[in-house]
Amino acid sequence: MTQTVTADELIAKAQAATGLEKFDSDSFREGLDILLSDYNASGASANERLQGSMVMSLANRLKTTDYLEKNPELLQRPIEKPVFVFGVPRTGTTLLSNLLATDPARRSPLTWEIDDPVPPATDATLTTDPRAVARLEMEAKMLAAMPEMGKYYRSSAIYPNEDVYIMAHDFKTLMWESRGKCANYRDWLLSTDMTSAYEYHKRYLQVLQHHTTGTWNLKMPSHSLFLETLLKVYPDARLVLTHRDPLTATGSFCGIISQGHGSVGPVDAEYIGQNCLYQAVEHANRVMDFRDKFGEDRVIDVHYADLMNDPISAMRKLYAGLGDDFTAEAQQGMQDWLDDNPQNKFGKHEYKLSQYGLDESQVRDAFERYSSRYDVEPEGC
Repeated sequence: MTQTVTADELIAKAQAATGLEKFDSDSFREGLDILLSDYNASGASANERLQGSMVMSLANRLKTTDYLEKNPELLQRPIEKPVFVFGVPRTGTTLLSNLLATDPARRSPLTWEIDDPVPPATDATLTTDPRAVARLEMEAKMLAAMPEMGKYYRSSAIYPNEDVYIMAHDFKTLMWESRGKCANYRDWLLSTDMTSAYEYHKRYLQVLQHHTTGTWNLKMPSHSLFLETLLKVYPDARLVLTHRDPLTATGSFCGIISQGHGSVGPVDAEYIGQNCLYQAVEHANRVMDFRDKFGEDRVIDVHYADLMNDPISAMRKLYAGLGDDFTAEAQQGMQDWLDDNPQNKFGKHEYKLSQYGLDESQVRDAFERYSSRYDVEPEGC
């Protein structure tokens, strides 16, 4: 008999784990209910790791709600001119975000503090907090046990991580859909009002910046889908779009999503191929629609090929577009990171479109509008 998990059960576990009862709002409830309906139908909700992730998201929302109630003045502290990096998934957003994060004038939400935000760190303890050190030790053991995981994502407890893990607390992010067949949740997410998710995202940053400084550097490929809503909450945001050959990006996207599905249940490669292609094209099209409405200059373009061929020159050009000083400290930080993280440091992420029921002509046709608009260097599939 298939196990059914309810939102009330997960909420009760989060409340028991934290000793806290009050959420700032119930805006997360609709998404959680729809997501659980899909997960229950597929049997994925029985997965303890998946349940643990949902409980952690709810628990962190309880913690941030409590922290802001005790420190209400934080809600008056602005988030000024944040930089948002986005694009079709697997187009270099992680690389670009990591490079931006090395600039001492910037502030990025780090992996460890996204997972464990309260109490927030200080400028002096962002990378030395005992929670960060413990996470680094755990990651080293995991990488030693499974070195192939390093192929897929340049991650670390003290590297920036995606906004998906913040917006997950409002249960409005494709991250939840990436772990199984959740077409109902996906369709709901792509059509729902995302205002509450971005408002919560801002509240979360206001907690994290309590004892720290710097201009926020933020990253999530699927910001591409919701740019108008993003600007309602962050009207002075600076928007940065990454570009890469859609063939390469789509194949890599399928590969990374198959890892997520495999961690929860069986992998349906054909479903993943069709779903990833649909989502990738939707990312591209919605950004183009946004630029048609608000102007090309509202978004700054960064090409993956430029980041690979001459990353420092590409970053200097980006800084000019942002209107920020490309300081010697920023350049040195970026160069140090590049020296420590050569491409394929842990091996090459290999994938083929054919593994997912796709071929080159199918992907090229789907991205015709995008490819005719942007001069993207071809890589192949």
